[in-house]
Amino acid sequence: MHLEQQLRSRLERKDILLMTHIVLGYPSLAVNREVIRQMVENGVDCIEMQIPFSEPMADGPVILKANQDALANGTRVEDCFQFAAEMAEEYEIPFLFMTYYNIIFKYGEEDFFKRAAEIGIRGFIIPDLPPEMGKSFLALADQYQIAPILIFAPTSTDERMQELADYGRGFIYCVARRGVTGKKSEFGIDFIDYLKRCRAATTLPLAVGFGIQSKEDIEALKGKADMAVIGSRTIKLVEAEGAEAVGPFIAGLR
Repeated sequence: MHLEQQLRSRLERKDILLMTHIVLGYPSLAVNREVIRQMVENGVDCIEMQIPFSEPMADGPVILKANQDALANGTRVEDCFQFAAEMAEEYEIPFLFMTYYNIIFKYGEEDFFKRAAEIGIRGFIIPDLPPEMGKSFLALADQYQIAPILIFAPTSTDERMQELADYGRGFIYCVARRGVTGKKSEFGIDFIDYLKRCRAATTLPLAVGFGIQSKEDIEALKGKADMAVIGSRTIKLVEAEGAEAVGPFIAGLR
């Protein structure tokens, strides 16, 4: 089943979905494994697993540090593939890879797609690869049936959103505000108008991320978006209270 179909099937039972973000290898793959277990058991619908990169340009200080620490711990792309294969085999929810294009380029585009398809990865989020520069990437995404997740931003024009939507599959990732991940977002009139523009530009489900931190944030998105993305908040929670705190936090978001 393709990613969009999986998400729409879940939306038949829920008014909004939850997607979470982890950095593979931070603080360790063993902790990643426990965090994912708690996330899935408490109702997360989709998980993006970030393959760590030395210069994660879209990420704020929390995720930047997690990337750097994961690399310092010796996390390799091969470790990430092996771990992802284990997770996709164990759990029924869709798993995505999020990373930066240099990782894929160095590995080899087709080899990367082939390996990801073999282990059941459903989509890729690559923030630094505009579709105009990724023709071969998009062709391989179609060939291997892995959804290329495109990104809308508040600075995107209506015309640009429509262009991006034409290339995207699975869902559209709507960045809640300017800047990088981590800082809390505000959901005022400008934000609501922005989501209306996003909805008008595509028929794909809309996920909203960057600064989503609480049940109140998710409530504010209901009826406006299809999926809320939690990233930096769970990383900080694991740092402060350990992996066992993730389950109750996720459960409390509904």
